[in-house]
Amino acid sequence: MTNILKMGPSPHIRTSETVEKVMYDVIISLIPAFLVAVYVFGIRAFIVTSVAVLSCIVTEFVCQKIMKQDISVFDGSAILTGILFSFVIPVNMSLIYVIIGSIVSIALGKMVFGGLGHNIFNPALVGRAFVQASWPVAITTFALDGKAGATVLDAMKRGLPLEGALIEGGNQYAQAFIGRMGGCLGETSALALLIGGIYLIYRGQIDWKMPALIIGTVFVLTWAMGGDPVMQILSGGLFLGAFYMATDMVTSPYTPKGKVIFALGLGLLISLIRMKGGYPEGVAYSILIMNGVVPLINRYTAPKKFGEVKSNEK
Repeated sequence: MTNILKMGPSPHIRTSETVEKVMYDVIISLIPAFLVAVYVFGIRAFIVTSVAVLSCIVTEFVCQKIMKQDISVFDGSAILTGILFSFVIPVNMSLIYVIIGSIVSIALGKMVFGGLGHNIFNPALVGRAFVQASWPVAITTFALDGKAGATVLDAMKRGLPLEGALIEGGNQYAQAFIGRMGGCLGETSALALLIGGIYLIYRGQIDWKMPALIIGTVFVLTWAMGGDPVMQILSGGLFLGAFYMATDMVTSPYTPKGKVIFALGLGLLISLIRMKGGYPEGVAYSILIMNGVVPLINRYTAPKKFGEVKSNEK
């Protein structure tokens, strides 16, 4: 009886969940999107992803050595960052830029804050933003089947017919849903990303409400602004951002009310940038902006402590 009632210091919640299990669950869920990317873009998609992952692993190992931290490069977080970074860049981008972007993702997006769990912004998007600021032409030059051209979002932004955009013939909505169109390596197939997202929901790694709110908000607002809401949600990085980056447990709010505010804010920003801004895509910057607001959201949506009395009350 004495052993049964023995109690140690808090916290007392026990779980079998580990960082490795979470990270590798997310990596497994990205397999459908990766396979579609290889099918659409060929072996180059495998090369770009491999280079990004290897660069992230090496960078994190070096940073942990310099910072005298325990080496944990195979907990899955560096691998996941590499995959996500490769998914948000064009498959035909120079491998030198892929390596630099991967290094920035880990060094500036993660390790400079202290490592996993301390970063404020999504690491993969920090790397993407750096590459976009440094080499804007390289990250906005897209191709499909050896033909360069405008993406679907770019064509809609400039009022061009979608027949001239990087999309396969036939029903354009079906092709966009499947992923037979030009764009960033892992963003093109809404179907593959949806399958991965459902897997994460089934595994309990993400809550379905946040991606549903983000996608639904973009659908409603782009329709209200005169756009094609179906093509808006099926094109670009919306599904990847909604299921994999906005739901990042480190850089998103931890309160239920905060998650709703975060999702609605993301949907609003994405819609405004796409429909009213000068850039056809707005997912990456919208997530980074909302990442910066997360501390405020957490502060003002935190539940009241049991027994807490406001300072002006007696």
